[in-house]
Order: sequence, then C-alpha cells, then structure tokens
Amino acid sequence: MAANKRLLKKEIHRICGALAGECVLAKIAIPGIDREKLNEIIYQLADLQESALRLVSVDFPGSASSYATRKEYVDARRAYFKASYARLKDHFNARVQEILREMNATVPGASTPEERKAQMKHLLELGFAEENKDKSGK
Repeated sequence: MAANKRLLKKEIHRICGALAGECVLAKIAIPGIDREKLNEIIYQLADLQESALRLVSVDFPGSASSYATRKEYVDARRAYFKASYARLKDHFNARVQEILREMNATVPGASTPEERKAQMKHLLELGFAEENKDKSGK
C-alpha cells in the first residue's frame, strides 16, 4: 500500500471506486445479472471505504512527555502505527475478497456456447468490447 496517509486514502478511494464501477458496468452490460444484489454490493463498498478511511485516520494515544526517553516514545509510536496499518490491511483485504466473491456470484453462468455468444453480442452492441479479427485483417 501507500507510503503516507494521503496516498493511502487515495488508494482506498481508487480501489473502492473501481470495484463500484465494475458493478455499474456489469449491471449495464451483462444480461440476466442480479441488479439488486449489485446495488447491495455498491453500498457495501461505500461502507468499506468509510470504515477503511476511519482506520487510516488514527492518532497515537500517548505523548512524548509520558515516556522516560524519546527513544521509548518513538518505538512505542512506531509499533502502534505498524499494528494499526496491519489491522487496516487485514480488514480491507478480507472485505475486498468477500465483496469480489459476492460480485462473482451475481454473474449468471453462461454454460453453452450459444449463451456466451449472446453475451458477447450484447457487449459488442453496447460498445464494451471489440470484435476479434484474424491476423490477415479480414
């Protein structure tokens, strides 16, 4: 993840925004997808973003004057933020994995070649995909 809080917050915004964008795109492009479930997933992504940003914005509870030496203060502060970052990372990654599983579960299974062709035709009509041409350009 990012080197400082500002970049970390931007990265969280980007990841959650990209996943929400995928949900919106899937609602438009994939026929037969569960649109209500995707709406729920978008709300879950908003909650994830809010909770992750709240975990980024933490303050060290102690002050330098409450420690015997400056080194003890710096070591305690470093350990606190390292544990906070690890907790954030674990929470965020676990939730993203859960949300991705839910997103994948909403996609209808196109098991026959005819169903896959119909889905691809729909994507081509919407302009989300391009037709493959053979190497000779025909």
